[in-house]
Formats: sequence, C-alpha cells, structure tokens
Amino acid sequence: MFRGAGLVRFGLALSLMLSASFTWAADPAKTTVDKHLAAGEFGLAAEAAAAVENPAAKSQLLEQVAAAQLANGSASAARATINRLGDNQRATAWQRAAQQAGLSGGAATAFAVANMIMTNTTDLWRDNGTGDGTISTWGDGTAGNGVRVDPNGLLAWIAARDNTGKLASLGGQIRRADLNADLAQPSRLRFVSLKRLEREVALRLEQGLPIPESMAQFAGLTQVQYVALDQAEGDIILGGPAEGWQYIAPGQPVGVSSGRPTLQLDDFVVVFRAFAQGAADFGCSINTRDAGVKALQEFVAASQSRGPINANSVRNWVRQLQNKLGRQDIVVWGVPADSRVARVIVEADYRMKLIGIDKLEAGKAIPSYFDLLATGPQKNPPPMEALRWWLTMKYDAVLHSPDKNAFEIQGSSVRCLSENQMLTAEGKHLPTGQSEPTNRLFAENFTNHYAELAQRDLVFADMQNIFDLSLVAALIKQERLADRSGWNPGVLAATGTYRPAKHVVPREIDSVVNHKVYNGRDIVVQVAGGVRGDLLAVVNDPAMTKESKELVRLNADAPQLPAGRWWWDAAK
Repeated sequence: MFRGAGLVRFGLALSLMLSASFTWAADPAKTTVDKHLAAGEFGLAAEAAAAVENPAAKSQLLEQVAAAQLANGSASAARATINRLGDNQRATAWQRAAQQAGLSGGAATAFAVANMIMTNTTDLWRDNGTGDGTISTWGDGTAGNGVRVDPNGLLAWIAARDNTGKLASLGGQIRRADLNADLAQPSRLRFVSLKRLEREVALRLEQGLPIPESMAQFAGLTQVQYVALDQAEGDIILGGPAEGWQYIAPGQPVGVSSGRPTLQLDDFVVVFRAFAQGAADFGCSINTRDAGVKALQEFVAASQSRGPINANSVRNWVRQLQNKLGRQDIVVWGVPADSRVARVIVEADYRMKLIGIDKLEAGKAIPSYFDLLATGPQKNPPPMEALRWWLTMKYDAVLHSPDKNAFEIQGSSVRCLSENQMLTAEGKHLPTGQSEPTNRLFAENFTNHYAELAQRDLVFADMQNIFDLSLVAALIKQERLADRSGWNPGVLAATGTYRPAKHVVPREIDSVVNHKVYNGRDIVVQVAGGVRGDLLAVVNDPAMTKESKELVRLNADAPQLPAGRWWWDAAK
C-alpha cells in the first residue's frame, strides 16, 4: 500500500531549447511593458508581452513581467504569466525569472519551492501533442505519488520514486506566509467583511494588480463558524478560527498551528456563483461504462465455466478484469468542471475508493472493505454487485438568531454513505437502497473517523472547507442575506470580473481493481460512487436549523479599521 500525494506535471517537447542572450534595440513593446510595470499594472504588462510575435523577445518580456510579479509577492500571478509560453520554454523561463527577481526568501520562497519541484521531476514531464501544456497539481504535496489529470482529461493514480533525494528535502523548505504581525497571529475568532473584501479585490483588478495572499487565503480562516448581517453597513460578515499559514510543496497553504488548509477565495466565488445562479447542489461521480461492466461479467462467467483458477494465474486474471472493465467516466455537476472545487471533490472521491479497495492506507481506524470482509460474519463471498460509496456533507445544526441576522454552523464534518447495487446482464447499475453489513461498516468507519483522516490526508480537509463555504453560499441564497443586508457582490458576482483559476478538467479514469482470495475464490470490488453537496437541503431542514437567542449577542460589527483593512480579530 502507498500514500497518495500531489504531482506537478508539464508537457515536454522532444527537442533541445538553446539558451541565448537577446539584445534589445529601441523596442516599443519593451517600452510599453516597462511603463506598465513601473505603474504596477502587471496584468496589462503581461498582455503586452504576450502580444509580441518574436518568440525570443516574447519569452524575455514575459520573464521580466513574471520577475516583477515575484518581487511583488505573487507567485501565482507569475506562474500564470510563464504559462503563456510553450511547454519547452517554461522550465528555463521560471529559472531566469527567479534569478531576475533576486530570490532571497520571503514571498518569493514559494516560487523557489515550486521551481525545485519542476527541476527535479523533468523525467516525469509529458508532451500532450497539442502545444498547450499545463501544470496539474494534486494532493498533499509529496511529488512522485498522487492523483494526476493529464491535459486530455485522464485522471490516473501514479506511483513514482524520486531517486535523487532532492524532493525529500522539500519538507524543510516550507515557509510562513509574508504577513503583517496581526494577520500572522492565531485567533479563535476572526471576522471577514465580504463588502470590504470585494472592494479591495475590485480595486486590485482595476489597477491590474495580482490578488495578494491575504485575500486569496481568506485572512487565514480555516473554518466558518458564523455568518452575520451588518445592515447598517450593507455587509455580510463571516467568522471563524484563523491563523498564519505556511506552504507545503507544491503550494498548498496550511495553518501554521493546526496544519489545516486555509479557506480559498476562489472556492467561495465558485460555490457562491453556483448557488446564486440557481444550483440546487453540486458534486461529482465516477461511473463505470455499461460496455465495460458487461465485458467484465462475461469474462468472469467464462472463467467460472472453466473451473477454479490456478493460484499462479490469479494476478494475471485480475489484470484482465481491470482491462475488461476499462476506463470510467468522471462527471461533475453544479460547479465548473475546470474549477478547483471540482478537482478537490474528484480527488477526494477517488482516494476514498482507493481506501475502500485497500490500495491506499487510511490508518487503523478506517480498514478497507477487504480487511472488514476477512473479519465479518459472512460464510460465503458476496455476489457480484457494485459496491457504491459516496461522500456528502454532515452538520450537527445551523443555529440562527430570532431575526435571522446571525447564524452559527455547528458540527461540521463529512459523511460517507454506501449502497449495494445490482448489475444487469447489459452492465447497468440498479439501485437497491440497501447496504450489506460489511459495506455499511466501511462507510460508518469512514464517517466516524473523518477528522483523523482529514488530518492525515489534506484533500479530505480541503473538501470539508468547500462544504463549509458552500453552506455559507446556500445560506446567502436561501435567506436572501445579500438583499436583506444590501450587500452588492460586485466583482464576485456571477457577472463579475473576478476570475477563479482554471484547472485541467478530469474526464475519465482507468479502473482500479483489487482482489482478495476468500474461501478459495477471488472477490472483485467494483468501484463507483461520488461526492454530493446538497447544502440547500441542510438550510431547509427544520431539524437542522434552530433558533438561538444566544446569537443575538454575537457582535460582529467592524471596529475602526485602517484604510484597506477587511478583516479583524474578535478573540485571540
């Protein structure tokens, strides 16, 4: 068994790139770029550089822009600028931009970590054949193992070993974010003003400046506990625990003290727009193809007709099962398939399935289905059925003040559900609404020990954060909080100019099959299921939403803040 992690992948053109100096004449394009950079207009500078036709000049100008962005503390914006180059130029361009920026720690260290990953995984880069390369980052940051989406949308579980020893040193290169003294301090309750935050984001966009870390990481919030209206200010305020953050390769921000991922502005904008536009829920599903299931059943029937399988042939037989089943389709609904939200829920779903079939370790508290089967009461192996597991939100309650101007989210977690589905001769799945004891026990263990799993594997903590932000978005929609408070979402609205980062869309996945010899027979576990975030069901459930007079005393009013400040601490 092996642990999963993220991996940075690029396309790599099969040709040599010669490094050469380039001497500038009086070039109007460079003059334009220089003027934009001097004015802090990085977005306009990048556009001007990208419009240059001469490849060498274009590359050098984009490197200049990226270096300026790095020096300004925005590695993500610099990465986007370098991505405008072709696959076979990016690695060298990164290095030269880093040298121009004069890396000496601080904000640029995140770039140094990303650059180190790139230079140490060149043997894993891949050409997609289109000329449109991409960076696909997945998982908890240990390059070499993880979930990957290639440029054509194929999700794959990969295992590769770094023999250089260089990647192992990345753990020592995590850094604390470059924060002012106040923002770096842990707080039991930090408030974020959506009105003030939107105003500052809009100002940065108007000036062509990158969104700073503090905004992208929601001021270090690791959870949302409170939602409050400030009708006097026309504002909606979110509150929860917060802390300074650090980056673990390849760029995952986590709290310095808790180790939990921070909330992401991109994620909030994605789910806020989804619910504002009428989405009832969102989720993903990894679905087998009918033809593959039918071919699998026919292969098993033919094998059984020939009698017992020779022990020496079991592994080959299992490989044939996997080949017969073929690829499965990844379906995402309710949110853009190219959003970070989609990537996180797909990865969490996939990892859950790997845990279930004993391909990924989740700790002693969450044994695999196979482990449970060995200790269960069954005297015969289960029939050929599809074992379905899927993840959904879990909350103890959503409390609200009598006037519904303040809300408290209690008991945030994630629930794993299970079902045994029948398979028809045509390979179709038929829901039964039933789950046999061993299947149900796996789901119960997954649910009951989700907190430990989320601490062990950050993608599950990330998904919990997405559910929390989605519940906030559902509350804003269902309780008409924007209308009642007078808050204008502005650039964060569905028609707004803020653009969350786009990622490669996962479309299909190779089936993963595991086996266990049980009573002299081989058992094959079918993998299917998904993730579903039905947050409107939570806010509409009378058993979940309860009045609390205690919330009347919640004081979320903003104090006198410095110009440009959009967050404050109510409790240390």
